Amino acid sequence: MSAFGKVVILGTGIMGRALAERLLGQGVDVTVWNRTVERARPLAELGATVAATPAEAVADADVVLMTLFDADAVVSVIGQAATSAPADAVWVQMSTIGVDGTDRVVAVAAEHDLALVEAMMLGTKGPAEAGTLVLLTGGDPDRLAALEPLLALISQKRVQAGPAVGAGSRLKLVCNTWIGLLTAGTGQAFAMLRMLGLEEKLFLDAISGGQSDTAYAHAKGGLMLADDFQPANFQLRGLHKDLELAEDATGDAGAFPILDAVRSLYAAAEEQGQGNEDIAAVFRVFA
Repeated sequence: MSAFGKVVILGTGIMGRALAERLLGQGVDVTVWNRTVERARPLAELGATVAATPAEAVADADVVLMTLFDADAVVSVIGQAATSAPADAVWVQMSTIGVDGTDRVVAVAAEHDLALVEAMMLGTKGPAEAGTLVLLTGGDPDRLAALEPLLALISQKRVQAGPAVGAGSRLKLVCNTWIGLLTAGTGQAFAMLRMLGLEEKLFLDAISGGQSDTAYAHAKGGLMLADDFQPANFQLRGLHKDLELAEDATGDAGAFPILDAVRSLYAAAEEQGQGNEDIAAVFRVFA
């Protein structure tokens, strides 16, 4: 048993698997569960215990990390597993499920008297594997302080958004909206370059090293210059979902017109069949 006790990861999609690989590489005792067990089995070769059910996974758990697709999945898994976990286990909600979804999870956790906090992941598969995520946390400060050594293994920085679970989720919606805006804005810049008959790389050269520079523009701009996209680290459909959650959280359409416009661009890109590609594929909407 490691110094962190038994750490359980419920959900081994892109991010859940990356977290499991990172923690296993740091000598942490990890148990994993996934609805489709075949996706979890490869982690057994790295030293993880693969559980057949959520209830089996959380037995004797010290920390439970939830990296699931949506609020329905989180609520369902808590319902299946809550009574099998030790009373002092800490449950960490890490799934991007929006404000309403988080409120549902908080209510269900309260029904089962679970110690719940959140640590929203800002970053993609690569940073998760390297332990360089930024975590946006919410919940009881003492519980989060107790988790600090474990969270430090998977992240370079923790930003506590507030003492209530849900604050981190709100902050992540803001951050992902900004990322969507940056990427769509970079795509528009490339489209304008083509229309005006300029070399595409000139935009990145112009902002490089200046006050308007951002590493994100260079990263996504580099993809826009490529003939073919590499496998997506941040799938377009995932960010589109996050933008929809942000729009839901901020009220009626029109309250934030730039958010509305950016979400529409990502919706159009997904309708064009770009959903499985990197979010930089939004530039094709301008073509």
